[in-house]
Amino acid sequence: MGDFLNPATAISGLQAFLETGGDVLVAIMVATFIMWAFILERFAYWRLSFPVDRRRAIAEWRGVPDKFSRPSHWRREKIISEVRQRAEQNVELIKTLVAIAPLLGLLGTVTGMVAVFDVMAATGSSSARGMSAGVSKATIPTMAGMVSALSGLFLSNLVERAAKNNINRLADDMQIE
Repeated sequence: MGDFLNPATAISGLQAFLETGGDVLVAIMVATFIMWAFILERFAYWRLSFPVDRRRAIAEWRGVPDKFSRPSHWRREKIISEVRQRAEQNVELIKTLVAIAPLLGLLGTVTGMVAVFDVMAATGSSSARGMSAGVSKATIPTMAGMVSALSGLFLSNLVERAAKNNINRLADDMQIE
């Protein structure tokens, strides 16, 4: 159990895993880290910054003297739009990274199969031992791409729904009394 928590063992295990999966696995890992960084940033925004933006928007709306005029209506829409822009920041990027992950896994599959065919062409036979490295380079990135996409899919939808729901609540709170 002591080896399990050892950082040196974890790093060597990660290096072995990345070598088994090939260069595409590194790209999947980087894309996954970036995706999770943006997801965590959005959760931090909802917890820390959105309440401040919301209070500021409502205070600005309450300061408008004539709420029934057309310019006041435009002002309300502008305030909501500015908050919406901050609330939806990076949501499309997160969704794009979720969509890219399986495609990177597919790229790993193709490069792994090319390695298998390369071994077959070089040796002139279909030796299972010779092809095993290429097969692992074909399957591991596929699995990693799917795991990365599935891990981000649920939370990207949650972030998108949170943005829409919070903006709708803000718009309701800024209705003309």
